Amino acid sequence: MSDTGISTSKSSLRNKTRRRLGSKTIDTIYYAILAACALSVLAIIVGIFVELFSGSAASLHRYGFHFFTDKTWDPGSERFGALPFILGTLYSSAWALLIAVPISLLSAIFLSEMCPPRLYRPISFLVELLAAIPSVVYGLWGLFVLQPFLVKYVETPIAANGLLSKLPIFGDTPNGYDMLSASIILAIMIIPYITSVSRDILRNIPQAIREGSYALGANEWQTIWHAVLPYARSGFIGAVILGLGRALGETMAVTMVIGNSPRFTASLFNSGYTMSSVIANELAEASGLYRSALIEIGLTLFVVTLVVNIIAKLLVRYTAQNING
Repeated sequence: MSDTGISTSKSSLRNKTRRRLGSKTIDTIYYAILAACALSVLAIIVGIFVELFSGSAASLHRYGFHFFTDKTWDPGSERFGALPFILGTLYSSAWALLIAVPISLLSAIFLSEMCPPRLYRPISFLVELLAAIPSVVYGLWGLFVLQPFLVKYVETPIAANGLLSKLPIFGDTPNGYDMLSASIILAIMIIPYITSVSRDILRNIPQAIREGSYALGANEWQTIWHAVLPYARSGFIGAVILGLGRALGETMAVTMVIGNSPRFTASLFNSGYTMSSVIANELAEASGLYRSALIEIGLTLFVVTLVVNIIAKLLVRYTAQNING
C-alpha cells in the first residue's frame, strides 16, 4: 500500500473514532438529563415531606400520637386533635366512591363496547370536560343548585319519613351544608377520572378475546362479563384508586358545601370538615402551635395519600398476577 493510501486510512479511522466518541458523549449527556428529570420527582416528594415534617415538629412533640385520636379542635385553649378531620375526609371520600364507581364503570363499558360511533366522540368529550372544570365552579354549582335541590327533594322528605329518619345516616335536621352535598360533589368530580381510565383500559383489550367469546356462542353481555371485564380488573382498581386520591385531596368545592364543623357523626345530614378544608380555612390566621397543628394535618393527608397509592399499586400487581396465572 502506498504512503498516500496509508495516510487516508488513518485519517478515516480518526474521523470514525471522533464520531464514536462524540456520539458516546451525547448519549451520556442525554442519559444524565433524563435521569435528572426522573430523580427530580423523587426530590420533590422528599422535599415536600421534609418541609411538612419540620413545619409540624412543634405539634408532633406536643401531642404525639394523641393528635390522631383526640376529637377536640379548640385553637383558643391550644388543644388540637385531628380525628374529626381524618374521619370526615375518609367518610366523604367513601360515599363519593360508592356513588361514582358504578356510574363510571358502566359508562366506560358503554363507551368502549356498545356506544354507536357517532355518539362516542361527543360523550367522551363531555366526560373529559368534567375533569377540566375548576373546583370552585363545582363549589358554586353545589352551593346554588345542588344544595337547594337536595334539601327540598331529598333530605326533607327523608327526614319526614318515620322509618328512614331513624337510620343513623339520616339522623339530623336537613340544612344543605352537610356530608351528603360534599359526597355528591366529590362523586361528580371523580367520575371523569375513573371513566376515562377505565374506558381506555377496555379499548386496549385485544379484539381477539371478544371474537373468541363470540365464536363459542356467547352473546354480547356474556362476552363483556366473562371475557372482557376479567382482563380489565387490575386497571379498574387502579382507576378507582386514582379517583380516591382525587377525592381525598379535593379542597375548594368541599369547603364550600360541607359546613366546616369540627365534629364527626355518621349522619349524612350533618355538617363536617375534611383535612384539606380545615387547612384552607384556617392556615392564613394561624401562628405558632396552631399553625404547626395545621401543617401536621397536611402531613397526615400526604401520608394517607401515599399509603393509598402504595396499596393501589399492590392491588393492581396482585390482580394482574392472578389474571396471568
